[in-house]
Parts: sequence; C-alpha cells; structure tokens
Amino acid sequence: MTYCVGMLMDAGLVFLSDTRTNAGVDQINTFRKMAVFERAGERVMVLLSAGNLAVTQSVVTLLHERMAQDGDSLLRAPNLFEAARHVGDCVREVHRRDAESLRAFGIDFNVSLIFGGQIAGEPPRLFNVYAAGNFVEATPDTPYFQIGESKYGKPIIDRIFRHHTPLEEAAKCALISMDSTLKSNLSVGMPLDLAILRRDELRVACLRRIEADDPYFQRLRVGWSERIQQAFTALPGLEEAGWCDGRG
Repeated sequence: MTYCVGMLMDAGLVFLSDTRTNAGVDQINTFRKMAVFERAGERVMVLLSAGNLAVTQSVVTLLHERMAQDGDSLLRAPNLFEAARHVGDCVREVHRRDAESLRAFGIDFNVSLIFGGQIAGEPPRLFNVYAAGNFVEATPDTPYFQIGESKYGKPIIDRIFRHHTPLEEAAKCALISMDSTLKSNLSVGMPLDLAILRRDELRVACLRRIEADDPYFQRLRVGWSERIQQAFTALPGLEEAGWCDGRG
C-alpha cells in the first residue's frame, strides 16, 4: 500500500509520498511513487501514484514515451487541465491493454493519481485522477488530495492546513500527516519523497529523499509525539466536568 498527499496553496504546491510496496508480509520493496516532469521556466508538473505497481509504472512510462514523440504530451499541453486530460488518456490506454488480462487472473485495475504543477500563464493547479481516467480539481475550499492509506494522516491536515498556509508550514503539516500514517500502518514505509513548487518559479524548488535517519524528520516526529502527550495531559479531566459524581 502507500500514502501520498498533494497540497495546493496561494504560494504553490507541496507533494509527499512514501515508497513502500508489498504483496504480502514477506514481499516488501521500495519503489519511487513520485514522477517529476519539468521544462524549467515554462512548466513543472508532479505525479504521485497509488495502486497496482505494474499499472502505475505503465502509466508513468507511457507519459515519458509520449514526451519523446510527436502529438499530445505533458510538454505540449497548453494548460494544466489539458495535461490532466492527457494523464487520464494514458490511464485509459493502459486499461484497454491490460484490464482484461488482469481480470482473468482476479486482479483489479487499481490506480489512483495526484497530478499538479504550473504552466506559464496560469496559477498552480492540482488534480486527483481516477482509474477511469476522469479527474477532479482542487479548489480553495478543498485544497488537498490524498491517495492510498489516507485515513490516518487526514485529521492533522483538516485541523491545520488551509489554502493560504505558507509553503513551509504546509510541508511540515504533510510530514506530520505522514508520521501519523507510519505510526499506524505498516504497509506505508520509509524513505519518503518530498517536492515543493513555489508559485511562478516554474521549476522544482525542493526535491528531497527523506531517509529514516533524517535528523529533521526525526526531530519533527519526536517533537510532535511529545507535544501531543503534553496537550493530552493538560486537557481537563472528567472530574472537572462533574461526570464522575454520579449517574447523571
């Protein structure tokens, strides 16, 4: 399984993914689930993937192949909406080729994608692309998407993150969201991949592989755990509410 999150802000975009894949408890591997497509100064796009690894790798490979050919590609899309449509078209092409064979072996065509970035002349945009090739776009009211094991890391994002959140704060929130997921789900694992895109720079501002022993991530995990315990201890007890005085 996996956990990926993409966050859209006035100031840009943040993307974070884990790298663990598993097919049973004795088949655990590491694969990058983040792909970057960039023509510095003109456009920059990031794709996060979850689902069947063979399917997601086929989609990413097809996107790269089309960039080297004539015709539609991420490097020729006039805007991010058309780029998202192109991603959806590649998902459908892989489905046409592989879905029936997968079904014959009892395997679902399982793929979900987070796709976003910026093309010169428009603001940063973020999309969630589904297995059918259709997609929805993030808005200021719904400024983030999660795929994979999303439930563990969702509460902290809902409490902290807003469309106007500064980029660095959003990245910190994403990392804490990932820590919550790592703490509760063994199918999500290190290392992590983090990408930060600043509005109108049209390039990746930060692209970092975060290993398990990364000093900053360790400080973040320990500090968050300690402060959660401190906040919990500081909350009023049931006695202060008078709940334990009887059966009322």
